[in-house]
Amino acid sequence: MPGSESTKVRGQHAEEQALRYLTARGLRLLERNYRCRCGEIDLIMHDSNTLVFVEVRFRSHRSYGGAAASVDARKQRRLINTAQHYLQRHRKTESPCRFDVVAIGPAGDNDIEWLRNAIIVTG
Repeated sequence: MPGSESTKVRGQHAEEQALRYLTARGLRLLERNYRCRCGEIDLIMHDSNTLVFVEVRFRSHRSYGGAAASVDARKQRRLINTAQHYLQRHRKTESPCRFDVVAIGPAGDNDIEWLRNAIIVTG
């Protein structure tokens, strides 16, 4: 479609929005787009003494379901495995951590939902 943004560009813009939103609330960026064979984590941040693994989700239309709802069980497993890789690689296996989702809807900066502890890891 002429004039439409690519999915990659929209994703980068959503990550920028999420980063601004979270840094304005006191979180500090450690790493962006951490990749390994397991997957990718959009943002890795520090919130006081806690490592925060952030998945950024954007939905241009509500008819597809909310952005947060798109983090299904498969995606959660990939995020957990990637976070474990990060923790081992950076020797932070004893650090408290959590998984957050920043859901951005069609209205952009006026449509951001921050879900802390969106993924609960057991066992």
